Amino acid sequence: MRRAELKIEDVAFGGKGVARENGKAVFVPLTIDGEKVMAEIMREKKKFAEAEVLTLLEPSIHRVTAECPYFGSCGGCSYQHIGYEHQLAIKWRLARDVLQRIGKLSDLPMRPIIPSPEAYGYRNRITVHVEDGVIGFFRRESHRLIDIERCPIAGETVNRGLAELRTSRPRDGHYTLRADRSGPRIFAQANDAVANALRALVVQLVPAQQELLIDAYCGAGFFAKALLGKFDRILGIDWDRFAIEAAKETATARETYIAADVDVVLMDSSVVSTANAGKTTLIVDPPATGLPEATRRAILAFTPNTFIYVSCNPATLARDLHEMQEKFTIESITPLDMFPQTAEIEVAVHLQAR
Repeated sequence: MRRAELKIEDVAFGGKGVARENGKAVFVPLTIDGEKVMAEIMREKKKFAEAEVLTLLEPSIHRVTAECPYFGSCGGCSYQHIGYEHQLAIKWRLARDVLQRIGKLSDLPMRPIIPSPEAYGYRNRITVHVEDGVIGFFRRESHRLIDIERCPIAGETVNRGLAELRTSRPRDGHYTLRADRSGPRIFAQANDAVANALRALVVQLVPAQQELLIDAYCGAGFFAKALLGKFDRILGIDWDRFAIEAAKETATARETYIAADVDVVLMDSSVVSTANAGKTTLIVDPPATGLPEATRRAILAFTPNTFIYVSCNPATLARDLHEMQEKFTIESITPLDMFPQTAEIEVAVHLQAR
């Protein structure tokens, strides 16, 4: 290991600062673009190196004191040392840059990022791990646990649940603590306020007087049920049968929910043949892995008039959008800050058939 004085030029996707030394990228966690640091080079590869800060020589004007005593050791947050407005600027730029670099997309119609009303205390659930009496999260870049008494990005109800868990002497394992303990155990966004802003955005983007909405990865109908007034009929698809059962509980005669793989349903001739693609909207909100190849092929074959893609991973989104250019035009790209203090970025893309 050796020491080097580095100037942080940028922040990479994932949250680490990026410096250059003899043309090689050096990744330095917990730094901000514009800072100068004395760092220790921990690992050197052929094309990049990884370092840790020893001394902050020239701090950024955007540097703030983290609210969490575990920050820097805990692997959950990457940005607590950065003022919130600058976090938003970094995430907006990263979303654009990833789409350009991986998706080979140009002239992107980027909209301003939608912030979270609360930079702390916003999470309605967390998952903690228990091992040998330690209750908490994994340490940064490690599979070892750090004991956590309170998580500042979680809501008060969740933190009360954490306190109760800590007094119960739990067995080793994983425990999800939720603000709403009575609801069904199905996927829902962890930031209620930004989730509602996302839903309002999708409702705004979808045109009125449509015939069919296909809500893929629909969960319990988060988008579908907010769009009932714009469609003659709605088809929701999700592999999670518990989510589908929850969607069915409040379904109207115009709603159909199916527990199945998205590509199988989209390639089903009985679904496609009865749909007017010119008055059909498709919404997809896939997991971080993005759309499987079979699903991408099915979408391109069907080509609905309006296509809304909600993504929690700009890299897989970029890959998928690169293929979608064949049949669709990108109308707008809106980043959302679903997870302040972390490097995670949510993005909603509005596409129209060519």
